Amino acid sequence: MSSLYLLHKPYRMLSQFTDRSAAGETPRATLADIIAIPDIYAAGRLDYDSEGLLLLSDDGALIHRITDPRHKQPKVYRVQVEGRPDEMALQALCSGVTLKDGLTRPAKVRRLEVGGLAERNPPLDPKRHPDTQWLEVTLTEGRNRQVRRMLAHVGHPVLRLVRVAIGPWRLGDMAPGEWRRETLHAPRPVAAHAKRSPAKTPRPKRRNGERR
Repeated sequence: MSSLYLLHKPYRMLSQFTDRSAAGETPRATLADIIAIPDIYAAGRLDYDSEGLLLLSDDGALIHRITDPRHKQPKVYRVQVEGRPDEMALQALCSGVTLKDGLTRPAKVRRLEVGGLAERNPPLDPKRHPDTQWLEVTLTEGRNRQVRRMLAHVGHPVLRLVRVAIGPWRLGDMAPGEWRRETLHAPRPVAAHAKRSPAKTPRPKRRNGERR
């Protein structure tokens, strides 16, 4: 039995419990400001300027299963971008684009009429960004700032990024800073029973002059 914590990381908050800023720098908000559960760690991360679902646990094996690239947990993001991507841009994302660290896996991308999310604090300035588009982007890999780099590659910088799902876990209606706990029951290992080979029927002895 393991505990998993689903948390809505707010905008401009680190995905860790301590801030390692240099002396004299303005301290940044951390997870310690919103959740006080001892000995838990994040399964993956979100950038300081990104929002949305973050998973945490005190079970190292569970964290490894969630973050292991071999399991390819799909991650779903709602992204507000500058301008309105055309079909060619969307097709490039769906086929995979070449970044400095290589070709990305194909993504699933679709346009959204609205983001369906509460307004960010602080909100975007509509005078600076009068023309924007919401997209839903699903990835099966997790490179550093990948969604932002992919959208910049096709000419549409990200203005707001919110992760709404990781595998089967959903952000739902949690407000920024809210969290909830789930208890996971790991399946019991099935005992391996040695398979007995079926008894061999003795072959009849060959008589002199008899062919097989």
